[in-house]
Amino acid sequence: MQTHKIQIIETVLVFCGYVATYFITKIFINNTLKRNNFNRVRRKIIVKAVHLFSFLALIILLSAVWGLEQNRIAVFVGTIITALGIAFFAQWSLLSNVTSSLLLFFNHPIKIGDRIKVLDKDYPFEGQVTDLTYFFVHLKTESGETITIPNSILFQKSISILK
Repeated sequence: MQTHKIQIIETVLVFCGYVATYFITKIFINNTLKRNNFNRVRRKIIVKAVHLFSFLALIILLSAVWGLEQNRIAVFVGTIITALGIAFFAQWSLLSNVTSSLLLFFNHPIKIGDRIKVLDKDYPFEGQVTDLTYFFVHLKTESGETITIPNSILFQKSISILK
């Protein structure tokens, strides 16, 4: 019974440290990036990325507090890092489409309902974004056609958002 009390106290301390780290890093990053004239959207993205890594650290610390062995934690972290590495560096795989969809969703200004023009020198086209999925962006042209573009291709092309 004594062991569980210690683990509960350590868990509360880890959570308190996480909350303190969350607010301190948010204030510090925002103030630093404001001084360097970063726009608000980029500041939010950087804060989210830092908080994602601190959340992963929280999960790892809680796993250690509750008795998960270090080699199992290392395997878990190694698996996640490997999957992220494959997803970010595999240009033509399905994983690159999923990764591109996440990047398009969080970092790109297009959203459902926008009229966009894909600036491709060989096949330029435009249409209204009707759906953003994990693998494709669906565009509806003025002639009523539906064009599906793989997310990884759309992520590589220049896009103009029309009013």
